[in-house]
Amino acid sequence: MSTARAVMGGSSLSTWIPIGAFVIAATVIFNRVGLAVAAYWIIGLALGIVLQRSRFCFAGAFRDLFLLRDGRLLRALLGGLLVATPGFWLLMARLVPDPSFGDLPRGAHVIPVGLHLVVGGILFGIGMVVAGGCVSGTLYRIGEGYVGSMVALGGILIGLSVAAHTWNWWWQAHIGAMSPLWLPRIVGYGGAVLLVMAALVGLYLLVLWWETRGGPGMPPMPARGAPPTVTFGAKIAAFQRQVFRQAWPYAIGGIALGVLNVFSFVFEHPLGVTGELSSWAERITGLVGWDAGPLLGVDQFAGCSLAVGQTDLLTAQFSLDGGLIVGSFAAAQASNEFRWRFPRQRSRYAQAIGGGVLMGYGAGIAVGCTIGAFFSSVPSLAVSGWVFGASLAVGALLGTIVIKRLP
Repeated sequence: MSTARAVMGGSSLSTWIPIGAFVIAATVIFNRVGLAVAAYWIIGLALGIVLQRSRFCFAGAFRDLFLLRDGRLLRALLGGLLVATPGFWLLMARLVPDPSFGDLPRGAHVIPVGLHLVVGGILFGIGMVVAGGCVSGTLYRIGEGYVGSMVALGGILIGLSVAAHTWNWWWQAHIGAMSPLWLPRIVGYGGAVLLVMAALVGLYLLVLWWETRGGPGMPPMPARGAPPTVTFGAKIAAFQRQVFRQAWPYAIGGIALGVLNVFSFVFEHPLGVTGELSSWAERITGLVGWDAGPLLGVDQFAGCSLAVGQTDLLTAQFSLDGGLIVGSFAAAQASNEFRWRFPRQRSRYAQAIGGGVLMGYGAGIAVGCTIGAFFSSVPSLAVSGWVFGASLAVGALLGTIVIKRLP
């Protein structure tokens, strides 16, 4: 194998030339639309690559803990939060030097705490386990050629549309009377960061303890073979295997996601993927006259709120979601892992769309999914992230019970 072919993971130039040309052309077009659109396109590409190469799945993080007593993925997720939290803190302290005045940092995912988070989190947790992936997991698996994930995405859009149609009821009955709880207002920045970091470390240790309580346990690490000949070609081949062919360790994926989230917040706002999907759900239902109309109070949220009435197609959120799929596709091509994958059982289609509907509705009323309402909210030092995360865990446990009974 030539050096050039090794660096590309074994894929031919005929594969990489159109992919590279598309990425460059899209970057140029997005940059002409706006710097933010181009920036989030690049962040989305990186996000897709990280998710695909590390097999990082938020649904798997919760599901595997209950199903297999395997907490490696959840510990990696907590590691990513430990990386992101100090970065968010430094940025928010500059945006809002004195949190006691009542201001919230622009873009931070801090939303009202209430029953909607509990209901949304439980529904989302059940849905992501039943469907086999959360929203970000669904998008990156589409980049790998999973047809079931494409079906799940259809369910997510349906769920988001239903959430939009029930949003005003939720707002008038409950959400509008709730207030956001931001820890720096209560205990200051120092106390908030120490409290969150201590809680994350405590959860990390709790997961380790849970893994030792029996069950099938984790598979052993493969034995190391003889060291390869130390030549330039051997080093290139080893690099190719580690980066393009072998799955990245979960810990690398978690750390990389934490760093990407900090970069995203530094530029404009933390990561989130459902806001743009809700906009597309509204456009699609609008074609048949079933649009939700004006939504009360959504302009007060900086996170992944339901988007209605948005007319621009090339937005920063669109480029982020699109970049995630393209980045995953490129990474799958580099590792020769892309192929069209159809569910083996027809019932899997119903499972995918049903789980997707639950995810979409849960994300709609909770103002975000595992990335926005949890992975971006906890580092924002918001109580909402913890409430949603705890509800996710309950939902994932219920979802695990459901899939055990499915044929």
